[in-house]
Amino acid sequence: MLVIHHRTAEKPDWSAEIHLNYEARSKSRLRCFSASGEEVGLFLERGQPPLRHGEYLQAQDGRIVKVCALAEKLLHVTCANSFELTRAAYHLGNRHVALQVGDGWLRLLDDYVLKAMLEQLGARVEAIEAPFQPEHGAYGGGHHHSHHGDEQFNYAPRLHQFGVRT
Repeated sequence: MLVIHHRTAEKPDWSAEIHLNYEARSKSRLRCFSASGEEVGLFLERGQPPLRHGEYLQAQDGRIVKVCALAEKLLHVTCANSFELTRAAYHLGNRHVALQVGDGWLRLLDDYVLKAMLEQLGARVEAIEAPFQPEHGAYGGGHHHSHHGDEQFNYAPRLHQFGVRT
């Protein structure tokens, strides 16, 4: 089994690839298989952002593994103007929907209820298959509401670098 504990910087060469959908790339513990069929065990640090397409991992035996995002069924949303697109993003965000944001478009995992809502708002919604890489969010530490006695959870948020695109 190929055991992986660490992310690593981009490398010119790699010896294995793992092809994962967004849900699998969001897990810190995962059993999967490489593109060549080798069993892989991911044991990544908890609380980190999901793995991104093109990211590299280092296995315990020193091998480098490239992460590849699988195509998924998505809704590609466009609108007549920026106000309508902003309005659509607001309503999706209000429902805590994972959302990929592009220049003049939004993408989300296929959902017939959200599709109907978006169409009711006047958005154009097209079903596509593509890799899904939603925004991770402004706070990297997770979501919680600390109360008295939960001091171990009171930490400063790690802010997302807005405007940085990879």
